[in-house]
Amino acid sequence: MCWPLLLASSLVTAATDGPADLGPALVNPGYQEQPDWFKNSFLDIREDIADATAEDRRLMLYFYQDGCPYCVKLLQDNFGQPSIADYTREQFDVVAINLWGDREVTGFSGESTTEKDFGAALKVQFTPTILMLDEAGQVVLRINGYFPPHRFQAALRYVAERREQVGESFAEFVADLPTAEATGSMHEVGGFLSSPPRLAENRDHSMRPLVVMFEQPICRDCDELHLDILRREPVAYSLSAFDGVVLDTYSSERIQTVDGREIPIQDWAKELGITYTPTLVFFDPAGREVFRTEGYFKAFHIHGALDYVATGAYQWEPSFQRYLATRRERLAELGVAANLMD
Repeated sequence: MCWPLLLASSLVTAATDGPADLGPALVNPGYQEQPDWFKNSFLDIREDIADATAEDRRLMLYFYQDGCPYCVKLLQDNFGQPSIADYTREQFDVVAINLWGDREVTGFSGESTTEKDFGAALKVQFTPTILMLDEAGQVVLRINGYFPPHRFQAALRYVAERREQVGESFAEFVADLPTAEATGSMHEVGGFLSSPPRLAENRDHSMRPLVVMFEQPICRDCDELHLDILRREPVAYSLSAFDGVVLDTYSSERIQTVDGREIPIQDWAKELGITYTPTLVFFDPAGREVFRTEGYFKAFHIHGALDYVATGAYQWEPSFQRYLATRRERLAELGVAANLMD
């Protein structure tokens, strides 16, 4: 059933902007209790930074929403491990911010705003999104989406050890870390651009959007993307609307980038701030980046990202979360059950 394009015209309506109706127990549906060691903050971010600095810790802002399965994974699979929880408590103050919340927030410059407007100003598109800040309130590392425990632990270490102060990027920090068992080979996608790709020339001659998949040979999440998610018929149908290329993030092979330069793939990946594999970077026909996914996602979110770009919905709905919420509603109306973690 080719329902992705059928849904395109119905996905422009914004989803409900606030929290869901409270159930009988006066708890939002999908509410997940957070660890009691999270900071009970007044949401004055400058004050939170000062408090953390005084204790030789750093501040972590955790953006969440009720009913978010990846937030549940973060709390259970990551913070549920004593080694990760203990290290986080020792090195960070963690402040939770509801992406759709109305609590008052005092921002980085002392401005008064709300949780949802604070998240919108920071262009939070995924939950969880984590910002790890230095003593001056600058973002040392941003995690847009869910990182599995081993990668999340590396992120904690990178920020806690202040590796950015010696000029080491997070991509460089994780490049030499042990990797999980994987196939050990780069994946190919039928119909994608031939190697080495000439992306500027492609943008000059194609009106289709472009997806660049930054991966690496030993990458279990890349294996799942190619051996499972992209082989599902509805996802494959949506992917067929794109020109595409799979790149080895750490390769020294030279390619032509979307802006016409001939540089090594690893240099372009560094410029783009690629810190996770697979990362999918989407470009419009003019070669402008319009969206990316850079965390661990199952089929629902990958499929949603493809349709978000292919239909042009990103042009009138800047919030990917609202787009997904409306998508689920439309699918339900069509009798299609959406399993976010399948």
